[in-house]
Amino acid sequence: MTDSASMAGLDSATLDDVLRLAGSPGFERVQEQIHRTGGCSDPIHLQGSTVTRDRATGQVLHTYSTDNEPGGRLRIACGNRRASRCPSCAWTYAGDTYHLIRAGLVGDPAKGTPETIRDHPRVFATLTAPSFGPVHNRPGNRPCRCGTHHAEDAPQLGTPLDPDAYDYAGAVLWNNHASDLWRYFTIYLRREIARRADLTQKDAHAQSGVSFGKVAEYQKRGAVHFHAVIRFDGPDGPDSPPPAWATLDLLTDAIRAAAARVAVDVPPAGDEPARVLRWGTQLDVQPIGAFGDGEEITEQAVASYVAKYATKAAETTGTVDHRIGNKEALVLLDVPEHPRRLISACLDLHPLYPDRKLRYWAHMLGFRGHFSTKSRRYSTTLGALRQTRADYRAAQQREALGLPDPDTPEATTLTLAHWSYVGHGHTAGESWLAATIRRDIHLNRETAREALRDERAQHALDARRSAPEGAAA
Repeated sequence: MTDSASMAGLDSATLDDVLRLAGSPGFERVQEQIHRTGGCSDPIHLQGSTVTRDRATGQVLHTYSTDNEPGGRLRIACGNRRASRCPSCAWTYAGDTYHLIRAGLVGDPAKGTPETIRDHPRVFATLTAPSFGPVHNRPGNRPCRCGTHHAEDAPQLGTPLDPDAYDYAGAVLWNNHASDLWRYFTIYLRREIARRADLTQKDAHAQSGVSFGKVAEYQKRGAVHFHAVIRFDGPDGPDSPPPAWATLDLLTDAIRAAAARVAVDVPPAGDEPARVLRWGTQLDVQPIGAFGDGEEITEQAVASYVAKYATKAAETTGTVDHRIGNKEALVLLDVPEHPRRLISACLDLHPLYPDRKLRYWAHMLGFRGHFSTKSRRYSTTLGALRQTRADYRAAQQREALGLPDPDTPEATTLTLAHWSYVGHGHTAGESWLAATIRRDIHLNRETAREALRDERAQHALDARRSAPEGAAA
């Protein structure tokens, strides 16, 4: 299984369970199941069976039942996107997000986007929240307002200089309405594009399209901000080129104008005044260069950045990744002061704005939107990527069993299945085994990636050496 050195730091209860598991008659199958989930931290347990028959004769070609599995159950991956809940499934989710975003930048015919999409104007935009009060930060080479040069990992970063004067209510209400701000931004963006093209909105829509792929990220101060790929398309989406007037400069100007126009009104309630929520002034819009062309903001860098934050949530600010029932729980959970005040503000504001459901999203510091979203025509979908992976694995299984593909017109088989949920999770020993398997899988994949990068670099070097003199010029 593993060497004894890797088990040296285990507590006695976990070590006893590891030894029990290793000595059990079904250990190898348990290990195989956990490996097939990628080392999932909280697998779903199923009971059931499948029967594959010949349609014409009714002959049974293959059967499977969990009655023959250890414990009478089958483990499947939980699929949770949060790295704090399941690093393995979050790693898969991040990979899918990477391919989704990259397909909308470089094109991938297999994923429904042509390679000509690289010629479309596209930018990487970051829209942030406004200030709710001064916080400790690292402003370049200058000291923080408190007079200290903070280290990069200083716990004070993002916390208010004066917590009692910080607008905690405004901060959580802004987070809570962030998805509305984004929705209005996309509406105004199309209007600003039409205005700059000197066209009606109807004509602009008939000649061009705009696609988005975005991810939400929490700043250290607990405010949500959005990173978005924004791309010009033709009237038929990524399959058609944008018109000549749809330039990178026009798109950039329209983004800035649209962000400045957005305003969401929050009515007064109780002691809370009426508010007008807007985007912050720190709007960043950068053109995305083709990968390998020496650009600072490249297609691969953008896809990697978006994928990185698709698996993170408010727990990066010091809060927890589950709902909180009351303020007393904050003390038991040892939540730091700044996120604790933000959560408390959500709980206090909930009775004043019951339709905003702030109590249910207090652990998210008020934010209630999706972390990773895209417009319909941006590229493929996460569901399509998952289905492709599932189809591939199913095809491998059928080939190993010698069964035909049931989806072909000439298919002669029928598969009937019955499954029921019977639990989730691991024992202490299984958790340790899953973490070990997950670490080994990731190490092997990273080693393979490094080898592939080295191979590509060597091929590029060999190509340059063998090129005729002066060809590079």
